Amino acid sequence: MKIRDILNITKGKIIVGNEDLECENFSKDTRTIQNGDIYIGIKGEKFDGSQFWCQALDNGADAVIIDNIEIQQKELEKYSNKTIIKVENTLEALYEIAKYKRSLYDIPVIAVTGSVGKTSTKDIIASVVSTTYKTLKTEGNNNNNIGLPLTILKLKDHEALVIEMGMNHFREISLLTDIAKPTLAVITNIGTSHIGNLGSRENILKAKLEILEGMNQPKIIINNDNDLLHKWQEENRENIEIHTFGIENKSDLNAENIELRENGSEFLAVSEKQNLNIKVPVGGEHFVYNALCATLVGYNLGISNKQIQKGISQFELTKKRMDIRKLENGAILINDAYNASYESMKASIEFLNNYTGTRKIAVLGDMFELGEFSEELHRKVGKEVTQKNIDILICAGENSKYIIEEAEKNPEIQTYYFNNNEEIVEKLSQELRNGDVILVKASNGMKFFEICQKL
Repeated sequence: MKIRDILNITKGKIIVGNEDLECENFSKDTRTIQNGDIYIGIKGEKFDGSQFWCQALDNGADAVIIDNIEIQQKELEKYSNKTIIKVENTLEALYEIAKYKRSLYDIPVIAVTGSVGKTSTKDIIASVVSTTYKTLKTEGNNNNNIGLPLTILKLKDHEALVIEMGMNHFREISLLTDIAKPTLAVITNIGTSHIGNLGSRENILKAKLEILEGMNQPKIIINNDNDLLHKWQEENRENIEIHTFGIENKSDLNAENIELRENGSEFLAVSEKQNLNIKVPVGGEHFVYNALCATLVGYNLGISNKQIQKGISQFELTKKRMDIRKLENGAILINDAYNASYESMKASIEFLNNYTGTRKIAVLGDMFELGEFSEELHRKVGKEVTQKNIDILICAGENSKYIIEEAEKNPEIQTYYFNNNEEIVEKLSQELRNGDVILVKASNGMKFFEICQKL
C-alpha cells in the first residue's frame, strides 16, 4: 500500500510529502510509534489524536493522517521530508484503509464472537490454524472498532487471520464484519454480557448474528449446547451453512469420554467421519468447548488431525484469563480478573470447586453492564457459590452485596464484604496459607487484577 492508495481510499489531501511512500506499519499511539510507521490520529473520548501529529513525526513516523488541524508554515518547513495527509474523519479513514488492506488478501479469515470465551477461543483457534498457515491473530482483546482494523493493517505475508469481534450495542458487529469480511464465523455462546444495553438474550443473539452480514457465503460454527444458538440453528439450517459442536446435544462434533483434570483435560472428538483424541493443556469444561470449536475450524480449513491435536496441546492463554500461579506461601492463585458475566462466573466457580486444595476461596466482584438484570444475576452467582464446595467468599462492589446475601444462606461458608481492593488484600494476606486455592474474578473495571499483582 502506498500513500497514493490511501489518498484514493480516503479522499484525503496530501499537505506535504511523497505519494509513492510505502505504508507498511500503522500506529495510533505516539508513545509506542516505531521508525517508518504511519500515524493515524484517532479522536477518543478524552483526547484528539490528531493534536499529537508533531510528536508522532518527532518519534519516527514517516507520515501522519490527521483531521481538522491547522498547520503553520514553519511546521510545514520543519517536516518537509515527511508526509502529512488531511482527511475529514480519521476514524472513517482507518475503516476504509483496513477494508482496502483486507481486499488484497485471498486468505481464510476466521471471526470469533460470543458472550463469553471470545479471547480464549480465538487463542486456541489461532494455535490450531498456525500449525498449517502463517497466522495473524487479534492481540489481547483488541476487538473493537479501532483494535480490529489496526489488526488487519498488520497483515503482511500471512496466510490466515483469526480475529475477535466484541460489542455491547447493536450495529457494532455489523461495522466490524463489513471491515473484516470473514470467510468463517464462530459464535461461542449467547449469555448475559451487556444485557443491560441490549435488553434481552434474544437481542444479544440478534446483535451477534450481525457477523453474517459481512460474509459473501455465510458459514458459521456455533456451540449447539447453548439454548438460543441451538434453537436458531434448527430454524436456519436450510438457509445457512452451519457447523455445530457440543457435549450434551447431538452435534456435528461431540466431546465424549471427557476426563477433567486441574491442569487440563482429555476427550474424544466424535463426528460421523472420524474420532479424534484431544488433549487440552488448561483445566475446566469450558475449555473442552473451546477445543471442540478449534477442531471444527481445523476440519473446515483442511488441517490434518495431527496438526489439530498439536495446535490444541500447545496453545497459550492471553494473560489475566485463568492464569494460575503458586504464591510464596504455597497457596494457588487463579487470576481470572479480566472480565466477568454470570456465565463466566459460573464456569470459574465450577473450576474452583473441582480444584484440589485445603480451602477454596472465591474473591468475587461486580459484573458490569447488566442494567435492570444486575441484582438477579448477582444473586444467581451467590446461589452458585452455595451449591459448590467453597469455604470462604470475599466480595467488594456495589452489586456484590447480593452475592453475599445469597451465600450467607449457607452457614458453612465464611463470607466477608469489603469496601475496596486494599481491604481484600489485607484480609487475604492474613488469611492465606499453604494448600489454599483462591479464585479472583470480576469485571475489569473493578481492577481486581491489582489484588492478584499485590498477592
